[in-house]
Amino acid sequence: MFSECGAGLSFDSKMERVTLPQMSRIAICGGTHGNEMSGVYLVREMQKLKVDQAGSVSITTVLSNPLAVDACRRYIETDLNRCFTNALLSAPLTDSTPYELRRAQELNAQLGPKGSQEAVDVLCDLHNTTANMGVCLIFCSLDWITLHIYKYIQSQMTSVPVRAIQIDIPMSEAYSLESVGKHGFAIEIGPQPTGVVRADIFNMAKEAVDLTVEWIQGFNSGSTFEGGEVEVYTVAKSLDYPRDPATNEITAAIHPQLQDNDFKLLKPGDPIFLSFSGETVKHEGEELYPIFVNECAYYEKNIAFHLARKNTLTFPSLSVKKD
Repeated sequence: MFSECGAGLSFDSKMERVTLPQMSRIAICGGTHGNEMSGVYLVREMQKLKVDQAGSVSITTVLSNPLAVDACRRYIETDLNRCFTNALLSAPLTDSTPYELRRAQELNAQLGPKGSQEAVDVLCDLHNTTANMGVCLIFCSLDWITLHIYKYIQSQMTSVPVRAIQIDIPMSEAYSLESVGKHGFAIEIGPQPTGVVRADIFNMAKEAVDLTVEWIQGFNSGSTFEGGEVEVYTVAKSLDYPRDPATNEITAAIHPQLQDNDFKLLKPGDPIFLSFSGETVKHEGEELYPIFVNECAYYEKNIAFHLARKNTLTFPSLSVKKD
């Protein structure tokens, strides 16, 4: 589905240049998961340096889940990054409402409201994964702004793979923080263990944020950004680990040939699990791309990895709308 920039449009290489309003407000968020440390330390550093303006752009920095950050836990009561659907954001608060849902409504009031003209123009939410994902932009809605920022980051960060993942759901059902902004995406970088900060991973996050701000400044200043093509991975389904039917305990680990091979095409017959008794489980069905392979936070969600399809999207040149 498409946001306001792409509504009703198909991707066509012969599109004329598109003009969109200037963007004056962006939010950089970290600590939505309190033990994913690149975003936590990057936001803290930006706050310490009082980074709140870059040329024409005002910057809001937010530690999204401060209690979880203090505890160095993914969340306190429930996953904050699943709390931003329209239904949850409008749910009445009671004494039994989980902390993260209360916090989601606070963030929506500060950075949104979601789907309104008052929302920040761009919301960038910083995450880490234990999977070997490199740098990934993740978004629900496809619009020209997010695709151009993705293309720009990809063109500038040449020492590491930069990819994009789309979760194809309506914006009303989009559950993650970046959906609060007019344009939004998560930057997911790994591998990095939870509760740990690695200099190389931190620097990737910082460079991706700097390039995002740089692109927005260039856009606001009147630069025209040429259209083109990008590859986007769309999540198709998820696979759980093999389990004991009596105890529901997992009976296998990710196969060594799959481990650390996120985004490598998985073909029928390729090994995916190795049982604790030494038996190999092979992939069945269509050729797809594994992502978030052996992500530690997904054990509680009964997910060993996601499988995605790769699509090529074409988008038009873009420049700021003149008054």
